[in-house]
Amino acid sequence: MAIATNLGFPRIGRRRELKFALESFWSGRSDADALLAEAERLRTQHWSLQQASGIGHVPSGDFVLYDHVLDTACMLGAIPKGYGWDGGPVSLATYFALARGVAHEDGCAGGPHGVALEMTKWFDTNYHYLVPQLSRGTRFALTENRPLAAFRAALAQNIRTRPVLLGPVTFLLLSKTTDGSDPLDLLDALLPVYAQVLSELETAGAGWVQIDEPALVLDLPQGAHAAYARAYAALKEAAPKLDLLLTTYFGALGDNLATALALPVGGLHVDLARAPQQLDDVLAGAREDQVLSLGVVDGRNVWRTDLAAAHALLRRAADARDTRQIMVAPSCSLLHVPVDLTQETTLDPVLAGGLAFATQKLKEIATLTRALDEGADAVRADFTASEKALAALRADTRRNDTDVAARLAAAALDMTRRATPHAERRKAQQARLNLPPYPTTTIGSFPQTAEVRAARAKAAADPAGYDAAIAGWIKDAVRWQEEAGIDVLVHGEFERNDMVKYFGERLAGYAFTKHGWVQSYGSRCVAPPIIWGDVSRPEPMTVRWSAYAQSLTDKPMKGMLTGPVTMMQWSFVRSDIPRETVCRQIALALRDEVSDLEAAGIAVIQVDEPAFREGLPLRHTDRAAYLAWATESFRLATSSVADTTAIHTHMCYSEFGDILDSIAALDADAISIETARSRMELLEAFTDGAYPNEIGPGVWDIHSPRVPDTVEMAALLRLARDRLAPWQIWVNPDCGLKTRRWEEVRPAIANMVAAARTLRAEAA
Repeated sequence: MAIATNLGFPRIGRRRELKFALESFWSGRSDADALLAEAERLRTQHWSLQQASGIGHVPSGDFVLYDHVLDTACMLGAIPKGYGWDGGPVSLATYFALARGVAHEDGCAGGPHGVALEMTKWFDTNYHYLVPQLSRGTRFALTENRPLAAFRAALAQNIRTRPVLLGPVTFLLLSKTTDGSDPLDLLDALLPVYAQVLSELETAGAGWVQIDEPALVLDLPQGAHAAYARAYAALKEAAPKLDLLLTTYFGALGDNLATALALPVGGLHVDLARAPQQLDDVLAGAREDQVLSLGVVDGRNVWRTDLAAAHALLRRAADARDTRQIMVAPSCSLLHVPVDLTQETTLDPVLAGGLAFATQKLKEIATLTRALDEGADAVRADFTASEKALAALRADTRRNDTDVAARLAAAALDMTRRATPHAERRKAQQARLNLPPYPTTTIGSFPQTAEVRAARAKAAADPAGYDAAIAGWIKDAVRWQEEAGIDVLVHGEFERNDMVKYFGERLAGYAFTKHGWVQSYGSRCVAPPIIWGDVSRPEPMTVRWSAYAQSLTDKPMKGMLTGPVTMMQWSFVRSDIPRETVCRQIALALRDEVSDLEAAGIAVIQVDEPAFREGLPLRHTDRAAYLAWATESFRLATSSVADTTAIHTHMCYSEFGDILDSIAALDADAISIETARSRMELLEAFTDGAYPNEIGPGVWDIHSPRVPDTVEMAALLRLARDRLAPWQIWVNPDCGLKTRRWEEVRPAIANMVAAARTLRAEAA
């Protein structure tokens, strides 16, 4: 019989229990025993849920406290000096120092200056992973066999699981070396540790072990194909009785398929949700004795599976090989979708009928497995329900707005171009703004305190009181920024719940959940909106509070918007029309908002695009088309303004070198980027590419609780000055400040302003 399998389950819990346990521990309200007990409860609960849903291969080892790449690095002993580790099991103090950095006053171990490891996006998702830091001298050692511990814990609950490991080649390819060496050169040093992990799992009675190698869907660097062959020959030799499931996802194997099929593994998982076209080649090339895990349920989006279409794919596989050699699976880990749709009781019924979250996707997998074994008639009621729900969704006239279609069709090329080049605009903007060298600003948001969140929760019951509270917080923020010496102010975004949700709630075509949380990084969870219809802007969204803030000061006030690519990328997007069409619809809606902000007297308008790099297709051959429409969408949203109005943008936690031409083509007057953790390393791309406009390299890592001092920030600015012309440099944090406390924000901003003044004095 075919096997129903899962590749990974959301860690956070139905009600974000892991988030709250972590934050309670970090704040000192609970101890390590309480954190670990809650983590164990969630992990066991998730195993039981998957088993009860009909999953035959339940994964273990996918549950971690912060990030699975960080867990892998800790297990392998790949821990840089300075984080308080001297061998053996890694303490929670070291683990969280690597993840979050260390505040100076904590008095405990941390990396250089207490800085956390760099963080970047996991392939093209909105999940962030911690980047392992390696060098030629890295020595690996098994600190603790975490997959083995999880496997034994599940066995104690009478649940036999399939341990999950991040594969050795992908681990190295995702890592960064501090000395410029090739991470793959460390493979031979790394393999004995992986061999030990697998050997101990084999001894403990594990049957299958899932080894994730998503790098196989990328354009692999020189030496990677040989590295895969060497690695898996060694792993097979170390644990000959284990069946290894080589797991790929997020795209097609393409030219890496032959390499994957040649490896001595018992099974191969392929993503058929994103790349169904690869099935025939996989079937043709797979060994007769090789099990195929077919990812027919989309693990990246919330739409209900078309069971009939998925069953047709599975039947094609079954016609070519015995069903006992087929596993039915999600396309990737279900980490990227919310936990349980049954918690959503207020969604539109037609929309809700077309959705499936992680728990529901488990049942879809079980249903498809049964259909493959017993025939579709055995689960006819489920197939019929799927067909009816999806048909109702497709037929709903609310999804298709003829006015939006007509406006998009009429959009002209000149709507995507500023009137004059940046060099001329810069003179006009400086004449209007009269800014000093190294002007200071922030990215937009200020702390979302418990008081702010409590007021928002009561807003519907007392809208007048809520508005008064927002006005008061904005007034206080403006006064504080003036006193701190900030040059371009922000209103603080106290009225905003989330940089995507706030706008989506004010745009037609969006829907929202109450408990649809997914993990972004660590304890940071987001509830992505669902784009289910055509997008338009019924009325202004931000003008009221931005104009009010500007009325309180003579200094320039920056208007804050989320860009069209990020609005789309950080949502669950409808799948019935091309993504570029959705993006252009959002761009036109934002264009109206940009024009209204300018008319209200806002001289600086920041349109954030942190997801611009994230949305880049994983294969180079697919990138030109994406970059063309993504860049055009940004310009469509921002090009209506006069030369005297400055357009800024913000991007964070991305490598920019391979898309710098497209970033320049956005033609934003200034871009702010994350550079604090890398100590301005990301600026090298802008220097090498001779970026023509202004740049705000972040001098404060806001994802860490530590407060850098003036000396540290000034040193970072000098590194920026070595790479950029002084007129190009803005001074700002890495990202928005909503997740930080005022006790951190006030001194850090004071230090940032002092650092800018230091650089001005040096230039005088």
